[in-house]
Amino acid sequence: MNLLSRTDTQLFYWLFNKTEGRNCTLIRMISKTGDGYLYLLVALLIYSFEQEKGSIWLYSALLAYAMELPLYVVLKKSFKRQRPCDLFSNFQAHISPSDKFSLPSGHTAAAFLMASLLAHFYPGLTPLVYCWASVIGISRVLLGVHYPSDIVVGALLGETISLVSLSILL
Repeated sequence: MNLLSRTDTQLFYWLFNKTEGRNCTLIRMISKTGDGYLYLLVALLIYSFEQEKGSIWLYSALLAYAMELPLYVVLKKSFKRQRPCDLFSNFQAHISPSDKFSLPSGHTAAAFLMASLLAHFYPGLTPLVYCWASVIGISRVLLGVHYPSDIVVGALLGETISLVSLSILL
């Protein structure tokens, strides 16, 4: 195991062990905000109530997610990185992951994509939306289904795709 992998694994255990013997309901709830339903609700609210920017925001979001999702799937299937909960037998994850591989974190990618779009169109929300996206990423490590590096790569993927979408439409 190289230094990067060892450090990633050590950081994973350090974070995951913070949940030992604790109720993880709040962490699960935070993670669930990254499942996609909240994004749909936000999109519908913005489109319905934001006359000035609603349409272009919605088009940007649809384009970004249309690019992000296939790329995310290709990356997962290319890297084929086992999740920590599947690789290590000395702990039990707090949730069952929705797919087999961990790199990149799809929850984190989607959260940073949404945060980036919201921050672009509504700059006053920037600290709030990036804090929320970061907490979603951290929740995935705390729940035992991702390494910290999966979160970093997911955040970079989401941010990059958002910027590409904006550059195409604006």
